[in-house]
Amino acid sequence: MSLDPIDLRLLRLLQQDAELPLADLAERVGLSPTPCWRRIQKLEKAGIIRRRVALLDRKLLNAGVTVFIAVRTAKHSAEWLGEFAVAVRDIPEIVDFYRMSGEIDYLLKALVPDIAAYDALYKKLISRIELSDVTSMFAMEELKSTTEIPLDFARP
Repeated sequence: MSLDPIDLRLLRLLQQDAELPLADLAERVGLSPTPCWRRIQKLEKAGIIRRRVALLDRKLLNAGVTVFIAVRTAKHSAEWLGEFAVAVRDIPEIVDFYRMSGEIDYLLKALVPDIAAYDALYKKLISRIELSDVTSMFAMEELKSTTEIPLDFARP
């Protein structure tokens, strides 16, 4: 799907506040409400807008400690990766999971209330799958965190 400047403006606005009333969105992008609504529907149908969610304050919900978990493994098969993905899938504290290039094979991001909760998470993880080397890094300060996707690379 090709995106025009109006689509990109809509996406920028929705990333900042998905609860903006349709009339406000339409006015800000220079459309009437019905064509604006149709564009949003088109973006949703194309999968560009995957879903609309509420962003919660993790500190107020007692999940203020961010832990990055670097995993190295001696196993590099698709079967093992599948098992690892299953082991991680239903652990709610793990919010991001990446396969990496370089010295680290996998990087996980977890949100927990404290070190004791991380220790319980670690024990849960290693009870589910064998890992060769696990290094945990605790974020001292969050300097930038956003859910907004940069749109400068979207192709028209």
